[in-house]
Amino acid sequence: MIADKKFFFIGAGLMAGFLAVLVIIFSPVFNGITGLEYLDSLYNSISKGSAYYIPKVTKEVEKYAGKSITVSLAVEDEKQADQIALLFMKSGALVNVTGSRLTITGDLGSILKSSLKDADSMYVNDGGLVKERYDYDERRVLYNWWYAFKKMDKDLKNQKMFGEAKIVSQVVQKAIETSYNYYGIEPQKISGQIKVVSFSLVFYVIYTLWYGFSIMYLFEGWGLRFEE
Repeated sequence: MIADKKFFFIGAGLMAGFLAVLVIIFSPVFNGITGLEYLDSLYNSISKGSAYYIPKVTKEVEKYAGKSITVSLAVEDEKQADQIALLFMKSGALVNVTGSRLTITGDLGSILKSSLKDADSMYVNDGGLVKERYDYDERRVLYNWWYAFKKMDKDLKNQKMFGEAKIVSQVVQKAIETSYNYYGIEPQKISGQIKVVSFSLVFYVIYTLWYGFSIMYLFEGWGLRFEE
């Protein structure tokens, strides 16, 4: 039962317009992709331009040059054990593989620098270079570094080597994970897309209010009100 036709039809018109725009947003009208996909790609590109921490982490890693460590890692299976062993051997470490378990002895600084070299190549989208180093998929290489370092972090803490565990964790968070997540994305500066970014933020506020007012007018038209 409509209590106020004026408010109801205003609300219905606003809701119809809201839904029409929503259909456009979810349609591939932006060079074959949807509006959400376009904005997601844009903001990923902008954020990548400001998330390059590898040079800073590399300087921190230099403090651990010559620091010998021995860790034992249990991995998923024998195939992964062989893949991870190759990563550490390329860094100059000694690796003993028994089934799906590895015992690694090496210079922590050299190990971390080797992983940062791979992360840096991936960050600039030069995954082919990483694949060439190890002869298997570049994404898998970074995943294996991530997986091994997570295990190393736990083992080093069990040995009460908390400083060493901390730098391993920093390499994971600020280099390995960011390079993996941003691989394939071309970085952009926000200054070059300021108009699009400003429009998207203003549109988001207006579009949210648009929906709110359409609901409010529909409820008013139906005679539904909040009263004390």
